[in-house]
Amino acid sequence: MAHLLGAEALHLEFPTKVVFDAVSLGVDEGDRIGIVGRNGDGKSSLLAMLAGRLAPDAGRVTVRGGVRVGVLDQGDTLDDTHTIARAVVGDTPEHEWAGDARTREVIAGLLGDLAWDAPVVDLSGGQRRRVALAALLVGDHDVIFLDEPTNHLDVEAIAWLADHLRRRWPAGSGAMLVVTHDRWFLDEVCTRTWEVHDRIVEPFDGGYAAYILQRVERDRQAAAIEARRQNLARKELAWLRRGAPARTSKPKFRIDAANALIADEPEIRDATQLRALAVSRLGKDVVDLLDTGVSYDGREVLHPFEWRIAPGERTGILGVNGAGKSTLLGLVSGEIEPTTGRVKRGKTVRVATLTQRLDELEQHLDDPVRVVIAGLRTTYSFGSGSKEQELTPGQLLERMGFSSAQLSTPVKDLSGGQKRRLQLLLILLEQPNVLILDEPTNDLDTDMLAAMEDLLDSWPGTLLVVSHDRYFLERVTDQQYAILGGRVRHLPGGVDEYLRLRQRQREEPQAGSRDAPPDGASGLSGADLRAAQKESAALERRLEKLEKQIAAAKAALAEHDQADYVGLGREMERIGAWESERDEVEERWFALSEQIG
Repeated sequence: MAHLLGAEALHLEFPTKVVFDAVSLGVDEGDRIGIVGRNGDGKSSLLAMLAGRLAPDAGRVTVRGGVRVGVLDQGDTLDDTHTIARAVVGDTPEHEWAGDARTREVIAGLLGDLAWDAPVVDLSGGQRRRVALAALLVGDHDVIFLDEPTNHLDVEAIAWLADHLRRRWPAGSGAMLVVTHDRWFLDEVCTRTWEVHDRIVEPFDGGYAAYILQRVERDRQAAAIEARRQNLARKELAWLRRGAPARTSKPKFRIDAANALIADEPEIRDATQLRALAVSRLGKDVVDLLDTGVSYDGREVLHPFEWRIAPGERTGILGVNGAGKSTLLGLVSGEIEPTTGRVKRGKTVRVATLTQRLDELEQHLDDPVRVVIAGLRTTYSFGSGSKEQELTPGQLLERMGFSSAQLSTPVKDLSGGQKRRLQLLLILLEQPNVLILDEPTNDLDTDMLAAMEDLLDSWPGTLLVVSHDRYFLERVTDQQYAILGGRVRHLPGGVDEYLRLRQRQREEPQAGSRDAPPDGASGLSGADLRAAQKESAALERRLEKLEKQIAAAKAALAEHDQADYVGLGREMERIGAWESERDEVEERWFALSEQIG
């Protein structure tokens, strides 16, 4: 593979710390590199040096002649005086950019719902991010640098971006370097991983999952080496005290393959115990939404629906921006009253919400972290049964990545990620039994996301999560729901099913009108409307059953005798028939949704 760019003996130093010391690395054609590490360890600085945006204090970066480089900055660099068209294609004549297949694909994939001549100044944060991405991706670059490309993007946009980057260059050509905390995205697009830590850059083969396996192996080897060193030290001490030691054989440490490291690991959550503990804390009744609907100014945001939330339930909620996710959460928390139907809450329910704002910290901004936790209870219980732990607030802070030195830092001087972690901790310490997380992963690096997930694994309550971070959503919840066209729908097939349904919506005529709540009344009334609603509910139940049958049958294929070609063919035909029926049921469901309004 041809060399594209390289770095030799890079040294970077800020007034308070050395960020990199003698770092050398290279980027070849075909490389798809994900850069991970803790916040503050230098990921964005490394990207900026390699892209020529930041000069190192020592060392050099070399780029092969003729190599074209494109950069997506983490910050917003769009010119507010431009229109979307000007920001994306500049002064290129329409017949030129419209005749380019890549440009058309990028515009359709990222900007299809935006007016081409809309002013940039009027766009939301997520829309501005998509415009900046489109401006980069329509260019013809040999190497692209992406600094947090998924920030402000929803699940659909992230999935589109991953697919585009996988297909952007032929195999073995082009190169990409990306800094992101989105672990699903890393796994989808990256073939190599660089971990930034302790002034160095450590390379690993593969995406995020492969990197984690290799890191566990590395840590295991380090632990074994340290154990042997301590053992030798103890032996030497014994020799000094007792004289010549007896003959001993050197300990041998067998390093297994990475997959063997997790062979004996238990399930990440003991669902049975957590549900039992949730029932003991909540009772059988949590929150029931009974024929509940919400309208604003005569416009129906959420059609009437029924949802009985169970003790210990862990649910992820998906939907485009403006679909009604916050409205749904508000119904559960009690902040929003339904227009139709009612919301019934259990007597012992205590709901807490981790919002995208940092409201819980407002009164503590001038206080050091240790003062904030000083008035809290002395211990808190996490987990259940044999895994139950009594942790002090200080131990919880340590578990969430706070060092002892940071305990003296005023809250206002904490980083965004530190504030986010402290906010979650204060909410958990209130001991709610229903927890709502609204985009909880903002500003957190991959290690801190893993720490948050670990903490939630032992939290015995009902959990509702809205997040564009697909990895986090699938990791901490056991089921997902979507809001589609103002209707709340269960997703037996998870995020993949949601993306498939959204794709079908876009492909159907006037699909865009279903992304937002309907403006008019239903096309049906009276008995016809009730019949359509009844059929729609039955179709949803049938879809759920079909998805379970398909998933179970596909799982059974792996256990089937692979030499039994006749039997395998018969099973594949059965799965194909179910999939065809599922597609037909979905089409009918969408048609009814249009009629119902």
